[in-house]
Amino acid sequence: MELYKEILAKALENEELHILFPQLQINAAQIVELECYKTLQKIKAVIESDGLSDAECFVKIEEIILAFEDAGSGGGTRHDF
Repeated sequence: MELYKEILAKALENEELHILFPQLQINAAQIVELECYKTLQKIKAVIESDGLSDAECFVKIEEIILAFEDAGSGGGTRHDF
């Protein structure tokens, strides 16, 4: 559930706040699903490369962590370097 809240918070951080949303056509679950799909597309693009060396794999893992961070979810203590 924490990842869900992180993604939703990131997706909404630049949105204008209104008290009422009478014409809102998308709900929180749809927003998170869309952002998750975008993140999965980034991860898939990163891991589709064939023939990577160990060093290149490390770079690709870093790109995956950055994709999670872009979605509002940090890499935890493993990504403090």
